Amino acid sequence: MRKFKIGYRTAKTALGTGLAISIAQMFQLDFYASAGIIAILCIQNTKKKSWKVATARFIACSLSLVFGYVFFELLGYNPISIALLLLFFIPVTVMLRITEGIASSSVILLHVYSVEAFSIGLVLNEISLISIGIGVALILNIYMPSVDKELKNYQLKIEENFHKVFSEIAHFLRHGDNGWDGREISETYKILMEAKSLAFRDVENHFKREENHYYYYFKMREKQLDVMERMLPIVATIEKDVEQAQMVSEFIEDLENAIHPGNTAYRFLNRLKEMRDTFQEMPLPDSREEFETRASLRHLLKEFEQYLILKSEFIGLKTSK
Repeated sequence: MRKFKIGYRTAKTALGTGLAISIAQMFQLDFYASAGIIAILCIQNTKKKSWKVATARFIACSLSLVFGYVFFELLGYNPISIALLLLFFIPVTVMLRITEGIASSSVILLHVYSVEAFSIGLVLNEISLISIGIGVALILNIYMPSVDKELKNYQLKIEENFHKVFSEIAHFLRHGDNGWDGREISETYKILMEAKSLAFRDVENHFKREENHYYYYFKMREKQLDVMERMLPIVATIEKDVEQAQMVSEFIEDLENAIHPGNTAYRFLNRLKEMRDTFQEMPLPDSREEFETRASLRHLLKEFEQYLILKSEFIGLKTSK
């Protein structure tokens, strides 16, 4: 059973519904409860989405009054008129890309149908209901809680898992298999999906912000994780203990200690090049097994180079101290 929890959106929905109905009732509008329904429909997860939905609903509701006047006045107030009206109205909303307003527009149309008389007073009443419901929802959606702390926590957890993976690879090269199950890989993929979704939502809550550095950070880490996953089968093929394996292990341990949101990849890329040059100058392998081991180590270094290139292309993440 899930834990009972009242989120900020739930609280805003409850408050917005009550406020919208109270305001509509204060102005003695007919069908005042409908203002609350419209408010519920317009409160969304992000500011941009809320504004988009509110605009679509206002246009659709206004358009529905025009359709209502034409169909009901020409064909009468009967179920056939409603069916024919929706048959034409819904495709129009699809064409205008305002399908979010179909539900609220239907409420407005049913008001007109129940009154069975089209008048200026009815139009003003419905426009007022729409404006109150949408207005209250937009005002409440001005406040969106900061997600910086959550994004920071995701970042730290991802880097912690990266530490673990590199630590296990280095241990394998130095001492052999110690029974690591690799669960941090799948766990990190899941964390990255959640983190990217949250970072994108943060962008949607800022009208002037078109990007989120955290989002690009998580995308970069996702690509690096793909590279790390490719490393594991390579490491598993390394059986013979050779000098080069110890050098690579030391390199990985140093890289592990440098996992952070800043960008120092160039330093390790230079070191990687120096290590390759050193390998080139070392004596040739004495056996086929050593040859295959050193070939696997070279392949592993190639993957580490790709890992570092991905980091070098990232500008760095500015975080509070």
